[in-house]
Amino acid sequence: MDRTMTAGAMREKPRQGFAGLWNISFGFFGIQIGFALQNSNMSRVFQTLGSSLDDLPALWVAAPLTGLLVQPIIGHLSDRTWNRLGRRRPYFLTGAILSALALFLMPLAPGFAAPLLFAAAMLWVLDASLNISMEPFRAFVGDMLRSDQHAAGYAVQTAFIGAGAVVGSIFPWFLEHLGVSNIAPAGTLPDTVKWSFWAGGAALFAAVLWTVATTREYSPDEMRAFGGNESHDTAQPLRALAAKSYGSCALWLGAGVAVAAAVGPLGLQKEIYLLGGLLALYGILSAIAISMAKQGRAANMLSSIVGDFSGMPPVMKRLALVQFFSWSALFIMWINTTPVVTQYVFGSSDTASAAYNEGANWVNVLFTVYNGVAAVAALALLPWLTRKVGAVMTHSICLLLGAAGFLMFFLVRDAQALLLAEVGIGIAWASILATPYAILASNLPQAKLGIFMGLFNVFIVVPQLLVATVMGSIMQAFFPGEPIWTMLFAAASWVVAALAMQRVKTAL
Repeated sequence: MDRTMTAGAMREKPRQGFAGLWNISFGFFGIQIGFALQNSNMSRVFQTLGSSLDDLPALWVAAPLTGLLVQPIIGHLSDRTWNRLGRRRPYFLTGAILSALALFLMPLAPGFAAPLLFAAAMLWVLDASLNISMEPFRAFVGDMLRSDQHAAGYAVQTAFIGAGAVVGSIFPWFLEHLGVSNIAPAGTLPDTVKWSFWAGGAALFAAVLWTVATTREYSPDEMRAFGGNESHDTAQPLRALAAKSYGSCALWLGAGVAVAAAVGPLGLQKEIYLLGGLLALYGILSAIAISMAKQGRAANMLSSIVGDFSGMPPVMKRLALVQFFSWSALFIMWINTTPVVTQYVFGSSDTASAAYNEGANWVNVLFTVYNGVAAVAALALLPWLTRKVGAVMTHSICLLLGAAGFLMFFLVRDAQALLLAEVGIGIAWASILATPYAILASNLPQAKLGIFMGLFNVFIVVPQLLVATVMGSIMQAFFPGEPIWTMLFAAASWVVAALAMQRVKTAL
C-alpha cells in the first residue's frame, strides 16, 4: 500500500489503541529511572564525597544549566530532522546511550583523583543526555496522537514516568533488603548505590530501545496530509524579531551586570555570578539574533529559537508562569529532602553513620511513594477530576494538595507520617507531568511542537537555576544549617503556582 496515498486519504491521524499508547511512551519509563536515581541519590553521593551542605546547590547547578542549553536546541533540530530512524527517535537513542554510560561511570567517582569534581561532571553528562532523550519524547506524543487523545497520551506517559521513578527510587532500599551492604567507609559509596546506578543504566537503555524498535513515525508528507498547520505562519516570529529594537537586549545585559556586581557588596554566594552571566548572555544572544533577522538571515538556529521564544502563544506564556513556581518547589525537594530527613527525622548528618544511611534510604522510599502515587493518579484521578472541574481547576487542586505535603515536611518529625505527605506531592507531580503538556499539544502548531516543547522546558530549568544559585545565599543568610526551612519555600511556591493556573484559558 502506498504510504503517501494512504496519508493523503486520511485527514486525521489514526486512533491509537492501548498497545500504541504503551509503545509510544515506554521509553520514558527508562528515562525516568535515570532521573529518579539522580534526584534521590546525588545529594547523598556529593555529601559522601566530601561536599558540605552549603555547597550542594552549586554542585547541582550543572543539571539545570545543561537542560537550559540542550532542550531548545534539540527541539529545534528534531522539528527539522528526518532520516532512517525518523524525526524524534534518533535523539531518544543518542541520549539513552550517553545516559547509560554516565550511570555506569558515576559510582566509580571515588577512584578518581578528584572524586567530587568527577561526580559533578558525570551529573552534567547524565542530565544533558537525559534531556536529549526527554524533550523529543514530549513532542513525540503530540506527533503520534490525534488531538482528542493528547490527554490520554500524556496520562500514559506520566504513568510510565511514575513507574520508572518508583523503580529508580526503590533500588537502594530494595538491594539493602536483599542483603547488599548499605554502608561503606568514609568517602566511598555503598554497594546499594553502585548497583542501583548500574542496573538503572541497563534498564534505561532497554526501555528507550523498545520505543525506537516498536514505533514508526509519520513522514513529513504524512504529517502535511494530516493537516492542522496550514494556518500557522512559521515566518511570523522572525518578522516580529526583525522589527524589535535592541532596548530589551540592553536591559537583559544590564540586569546581568547588576546581579554580578551585587555579589561582593551584598556578600552573596559565588554561584550568583552564574545567574548574572546567564542574564547577560541572553541579552547578547538576543542582540545577535535580532541583527541576523534584520539582515534577512532567517535560516539560522539562533534567530529561530529567540524569535519563537519571544513569540510564544498566550496560553504557553501563562502556563510558563505556572511551570516556573511548580518546578522551583520540585528542585528544592530533590536537593534538600535527604538533608532534611536525615538531620531532622533520623538525627544524623554524618554520612558514614548508620542513622544517616538509614535516613537516606528512607528518602528513596518516600520518593518511591510519591512517584507510585503519580502513576496511579495519572490514570485514575486526573481524568475523573478533569471531567468534573476541567483541566485548569484540576491542576490548581493538585498543586494545593502538594503544597500541603511540603508543609507536613516542615512540621512533622515522624518518618512514617511523611508517607502521607508524599501522597499529596505525588498527586501534584502527576498533574505537573500531564496537564500542562496536554494543554500545549492541543494548542500549539504541529510544525513547531518540538521547539515549543523545548522552550516550555526552559521554565522548568530557569527556576532550578534560581534555586541552585539564590537559595544557598538565602539559607546561609537567614537559616544557616537549617535546611528544614526550604520545605516552607516549596509549599509557598506551589500555592503561587495554583493561583497562577487560574489565569490559563483553555478548551480542555
